[in-house]
Amino acid sequence: MPEGHTVHRLARAFGDLFSGQRLAATSPQGRFAAGAALLDGQVLVASEAWGKQLFLGFAAPSDAPDGAVQDRTDDPGRQPTRWLRVHLGLYGAWTFAGDGSAAVVHAIGAPRRRVGERETVPAPEPGVGPVAGPDDAWSPPPPRGAVRVRLVGEHAVADLTGPTACEVVTGDEKRAVEARLGPDPIREPAPGDPDPRGVFVTAVRRSRSPVGLLLMNQDVVAGVGNIYRAESLFRARLDPLRPGRDVPADVLRDLWDDLVVLMRDGTRTGAIVTTRPEDRDAGTARTLVAGSPVQAGRGRARVRQNTDGAPDAVPADAAFYVYHRDGLPCRVCGTTVVRSELSGRSLYRCPSCQV
Repeated sequence: MPEGHTVHRLARAFGDLFSGQRLAATSPQGRFAAGAALLDGQVLVASEAWGKQLFLGFAAPSDAPDGAVQDRTDDPGRQPTRWLRVHLGLYGAWTFAGDGSAAVVHAIGAPRRRVGERETVPAPEPGVGPVAGPDDAWSPPPPRGAVRVRLVGEHAVADLTGPTACEVVTGDEKRAVEARLGPDPIREPAPGDPDPRGVFVTAVRRSRSPVGLLLMNQDVVAGVGNIYRAESLFRARLDPLRPGRDVPADVLRDLWDDLVVLMRDGTRTGAIVTTRPEDRDAGTARTLVAGSPVQAGRGRARVRQNTDGAPDAVPADAAFYVYHRDGLPCRVCGTTVVRSELSGRSLYRCPSCQV
């Protein structure tokens, strides 16, 4: 499932590609036909993320002085009248294509075939891409798969497949969804909002549930998924099974501050990197996994990152302390990293560092 930094990158992508444009909205699959009809011909004036929830704000086109309808709006203060709320869940993804006039990320979301918890979907088949229409005008490629909603702008198209939630909501309904969510480490609090760190600390310390379970509860903290859960707990040297009420407040404040740094960095780069530079070469020596010598990072599910192959990027097999490193030596103490299950999700930890 995409983590919070991915959804914030989605919000940024929509702002960069479609902000101020009048969009054509359809539902090639047909399951969102009524919702698409409400958005068709509307102008995208806002794109926001809160945790794993994406909100795209639409307003009616403005009337030009001659009575014609404007295709664009340059009013940054324009308020949306409708919002498209999307939660990608386990299998949802947005796939993009463009006319070549601007850089367009291919896709953000779940893979077509789930392998680990990665951010991108496979590249399109050869020959699939933008095509020329009448008079050499750009027209988008045909939809691929069961596309719930398609948004077409001046230079790009976005297709949504497989979401857990996809609905048109009012401003009040959007605020009601946000009120049920915990604070988001990536978002800057608005003036007058309660201190998000304090809200997080209070929510954890009033619960008997394990802190490793609370970090995955979107009512406690929004946007944290299995990778950030495992890595932030290791960096805090916290046992995931420790009851929330038993974790000191100062430890939780430091944990929140660390999540802010890690998740905002993920939003900026498109990759989750939690290891400190001095630890990245540790734990990579040959070791025993299931009784056979293997090289760390080989022969196991690999987490793909947007920065794979980029110059100077941290390699994926050096990016984590414990996530997907069960059976390998801890980068700090050398103890074998273990994997267990907590509430149906894999839990990774070092039994020596996290006590």
